[in-house]
Amino acid sequence: MRLVDSHAHLQAEAFAADADLVLRAARLAGVERLLAPGWDLPSSRDSVALAERWPRVDASAGIHPHAASTVDDGMWGEIAALARDERVVAVGETGLDYDRGFSTREAQLANLRRHLALALELRKPAILHCRSRPGQRDAQDDLLRELLAAGIERSGSRSPLGGRPPALLHSFSGPVDYGERALELGLAISFSGLVFRRGEEVSATVARLVPAEHLLVETDSPYLSPPGAPRRRNEPRWVEVTARWLAEQRGEDPEALGEGLVRAYDATFGTS
Repeated sequence: MRLVDSHAHLQAEAFAADADLVLRAARLAGVERLLAPGWDLPSSRDSVALAERWPRVDASAGIHPHAASTVDDGMWGEIAALARDERVVAVGETGLDYDRGFSTREAQLANLRRHLALALELRKPAILHCRSRPGQRDAQDDLLRELLAAGIERSGSRSPLGGRPPALLHSFSGPVDYGERALELGLAISFSGLVFRRGEEVSATVARLVPAEHLLVETDSPYLSPPGAPRRRNEPRWVEVTARWLAEQRGEDPEALGEGLVRAYDATFGTS
């Protein structure tokens, strides 16, 4: 089965001792494309270094909402400069996280707005993290409002990026109508091992709604281990578990789904 991992933090401390072996295992498992997103300035630098070192590994640069309150103008300037690197295929990981709330809502919104403006300027998709507290949806509603305010709908959804999705909802979590509205705006949606957790059952419905060209899969390594994977450290090779779950939910042949995942990854990030 052909596979991709659209979100794997290979530059995380959890992989410091054996990242080469982890990547080799992923290749043997069928993972053909992998994005190692940055979440702050050091990890964004490391993402570019990984892309330089390993073929078929792509980079992104951004500030996670958890770190939004720590970023000054100088740090943001460096992120913006990194995002212009040809090895960087996306802007982020950014977004909103009202669950843990490590940064204030105001700081998160300001951080998100800068990323969306930069992504549209550079014609690179934004990678979006979005979490509300259990039973709530305020982060999802705020994210949709910010996407509209950034001009995605006014720009004709897909046109600013030459037909590619203007953003990717990574590790989808939220109500069905949130997913539907994101798809109306032209966004891609990626699913992770989060779909197997209690309270995320609605993801199965959304997974059936996503057009094949906007459907992606990920591990969010070293987090969100799916069933069968080690709880302490998820790895890109375990993305197959979630990919096969997607095939089951959509009633598709796993091999055919895998072909579509590779095409969708290349179409989203402009790779091949």
